[in-house]
Amino acid sequence: MSFMKKIFGLNSNEEQTGGNDMMKIGIVLGSTREGRVSPQVGAWVKELADKRGDAEYEIIDIADFKLPLLGEAGCDASGAAAWSAAIAKQDGFVFIVQEYNHSITGALKNALDYLREEWNNKAAGIVSYGSVGGARATEHLRGILSELLVAHVRVHPALSLFTDFENGTDFKPAAVQADSVNQMLDQVIPWTTALKTVRK
Repeated sequence: MSFMKKIFGLNSNEEQTGGNDMMKIGIVLGSTREGRVSPQVGAWVKELADKRGDAEYEIIDIADFKLPLLGEAGCDASGAAAWSAAIAKQDGFVFIVQEYNHSITGALKNALDYLREEWNNKAAGIVSYGSVGGARATEHLRGILSELLVAHVRVHPALSLFTDFENGTDFKPAAVQADSVNQMLDQVIPWTTALKTVRK
């Protein structure tokens, strides 16, 4: 039994309850730009996660929602209600994070700022990529998540544009990265389970 499982008193039978009792984890794609690679990374994370059988995993693509700059006058923010509903129904998250100029994308920051209570008292893991694995973007995101009362776990798969992508565009992760994703989820699931009791 892992350290996290001992802390939260979980066993394999309790984790894999199946049906409606399973935790819902949203895999949030943090980039909306043309030519982005986040869909490849998100699909890979979901494929690994689905094999675990410990939660219901769903990809949530910010690009699917109409979210203009928050507070900008005269803009069509008709997607805000759907965005709120998509986030509210999740018990936890995995953020797919890209590093732009040493931070997260404007699209992700904007999407985070649109909501408040929908994020509160939930857990999250982060999978990042960039020239240094997206480490600096991840540190910025951690501060934002803390303010939104999202408990972000320590294990952090960091993908390199040089070794985990061919020509910076075709995602071909090193084998060790799959282990890192599973170690991250080993923390996300028990934290998510524990925080659900706080929201009741």
